[in-house]
Amino acid sequence: MQVIGDLKALAPVRDFRRLLSVRLVSQTADGTFQAGLATLFFFSPEHASTATGVAIAFAVLLLPFTIVGPWAGVLLDRWRRRQVLLYGNALRVVLTLTVAALLMTAGVGPAVYALALVTLSVNRFLLAAMSASLPQVVDGPLLLTANSVTPTLGTAAAGIGAGLGFVVGLVVPAGQAHDGWSLVLAALLMTAASALATRLDRDRLGPDERSDAARLRTELGVLARGLVEGGRYLIARRTPARALAIMAVHRFLYGVVFVASLLISRNLLSDPQDTDAGLRTFGTVLAATVVGFALAVIATPTITPLIGPNGWIVTCLVIAALSQVLLVVTINLPIVVIAAVFLGLAAQGAKIAVDTIVQRDTEDAYRGRAFALYDVLYNAAFVAAAALAAVTLPDTGYQRVMFATLALGYAAGAVVYGTAARRVPEPRPVTAARA
Repeated sequence: MQVIGDLKALAPVRDFRRLLSVRLVSQTADGTFQAGLATLFFFSPEHASTATGVAIAFAVLLLPFTIVGPWAGVLLDRWRRRQVLLYGNALRVVLTLTVAALLMTAGVGPAVYALALVTLSVNRFLLAAMSASLPQVVDGPLLLTANSVTPTLGTAAAGIGAGLGFVVGLVVPAGQAHDGWSLVLAALLMTAASALATRLDRDRLGPDERSDAARLRTELGVLARGLVEGGRYLIARRTPARALAIMAVHRFLYGVVFVASLLISRNLLSDPQDTDAGLRTFGTVLAATVVGFALAVIATPTITPLIGPNGWIVTCLVIAALSQVLLVVTINLPIVVIAAVFLGLAAQGAKIAVDTIVQRDTEDAYRGRAFALYDVLYNAAFVAAAALAAVTLPDTGYQRVMFATLALGYAAGAVVYGTAARRVPEPRPVTAARA
């Protein structure tokens, strides 16, 4: 298979391996950190038992980065991205240990929420930096395979991290102490990620041009104008803007499904009073989604050369539509699991193709802003989806009309995107990797 040959070709690329190691350890820490907060925000008896409660929790966790994101873009196009990985993870260590100390001593309060928000915002900043760095270490046809491997393995690493948090729960009784020790473990992993970043040369990940302190201050002062310029550039390039738009639509629809799945797992397929049972059910659904992610890493580089990234995105949207049709017909755990596999395949497959299009067709001077805007749209779409779910879904999470509407939304996205892709010619690709 072509994918096997591409993976063998990627293995000798030393700096790709080093960047990947940073990402895997960093995302393992993410999973452990989020596991430490998951039961607190979503599966404790006093939190997020309703659609409105879930929407508020997601807004608290994701909305701030829609504000931080634009600033991140300017910095990623001017700061050494390797230094961002080094110091960003170090900053997360301090923040995470502070949250752990607060949980173990004072309990949950505004400070815990505020520091969790900051920590998760730094995490999104780091993921944007790693995405913008990838074309600096991988070029040509291997970029598609790299985009298949890195996010999928990163997601698996986050799953492993969440599992480590669960293991901590087997040793430490559930509650604030359990969450606190999970965060301590996450901080140790973040320390390792920061140390691994030092194996890369400080200039290896770009950007190709940097600003001195005076110029950086000026650019931050005219942030709005810089973002407008970046947006105009992406629109002029056509394919990156189109790819970002369809990913925002995809993420919005996926966000509604995610919130519904959480509520269905907790309040419909499990006893609402048994939060442990709800957590196990939702864990099963998430595991099925990860299986879909794994299928995407195999299918995307195999099918995309045959039909192109745009054709694969359309195919993924159709698969997502079919997954929602299953939920219209009936609702039980096996059907929810099957739908989660298909939706995971569709979501990850489309994301890989979008990442490749944005990286391929965006000059390095704009890549940081492109991926920061990507993350802004990514998170804002999810928050908007949670808000929609709050006013439309019952607390059980299941409404047949809503899933039918989601299926139609995915189908409409496939038609609109496919039509636009056929009408607008592809721009000349931009490449910036160094040997």
